[in-house]
Amino acid sequence: MKEIVLEDPYTIPYKGIYAVCDKNNGYAEIIEHTNCYGGAAWVKFHYSHSPLVLKARSIGNMIRYLVRTGTSHLELKPSRFAAGIESVIVSGDEVSITYAGLGGGGVGATRCRALANGVLRYECTESGGGRAAKGTIVVPRRERVIIGIDDTDTKEKGATWTLTHNIAKELDCPESIYLSHSLVQLYPVAARTQNCVSTVLEFACTSAAAKEELLQSIRAALIRYSVSKDTGMVVLSDFDAAAVQEYSMKCRSGELSREYALRYAQEHGVEIWIDGNGIIGALAALAWFARPDDSVRPDAMIGDN
Repeated sequence: MKEIVLEDPYTIPYKGIYAVCDKNNGYAEIIEHTNCYGGAAWVKFHYSHSPLVLKARSIGNMIRYLVRTGTSHLELKPSRFAAGIESVIVSGDEVSITYAGLGGGGVGATRCRALANGVLRYECTESGGGRAAKGTIVVPRRERVIIGIDDTDTKEKGATWTLTHNIAKELDCPESIYLSHSLVQLYPVAARTQNCVSTVLEFACTSAAAKEELLQSIRAALIRYSVSKDTGMVVLSDFDAAAVQEYSMKCRSGELSREYALRYAQEHGVEIWIDGNGIIGALAALAWFARPDDSVRPDAMIGDN
């Protein structure tokens, strides 16, 4: 028999909690990187009933809550609505998030989140047993950076999705959190390597300086490791990717030119970082960030989820 010694048997710290805000701080996405998906799935069900929560979904072991910022009143009820997000307040470069919960939900609302990576400071009440509990964490305010990449490989060597993930994983850091990676099925044009798939990376950055360092590093790594002369890299810094949805649907249903892609990017605020022919597919990938289950389906519509 193996003796089990637990230093803190009733706490499972989250791996990380991040707050991505829109430019006007009216909306935020609270992204929780869990160490226990079973507990996080219970939380997602209950938190989704919070007045501030507009949408809740899971991607791998991350739970994402799209919220309106502000404060609400929670009427917690055992079993039916046992935990929730009470407030999301943006102040300068910080975001304060207040959670409340009953019983085990209160444990999650307090110590489990307070001890997550990325938390700057916290306040919480006693929790556990039959108590109602409340906790507030303060995390850095972040903005979303979406990077579309295509054509890093040739018919003889390489795969864009593997290269991009490996680069992103190496650049993951407190100032630029690597949030998601999606493979995007495109229209099978003649000038393709094999499957006609591009890739989109999603990061959450704390500052313009962090964003610039991230993008410079990604471009340098692509130039170093790409085996194709047609590599394309484009960047959209926005809370969502509505600006490129029309283009993406066209690229998934027919063949587009490089000239059209360049013009569309310029007119819709997309930065061109590497301008090979791969920008055609890279630009289309942007609309599918954080949607890896949908982006691989040729028949998926951007508004499906």
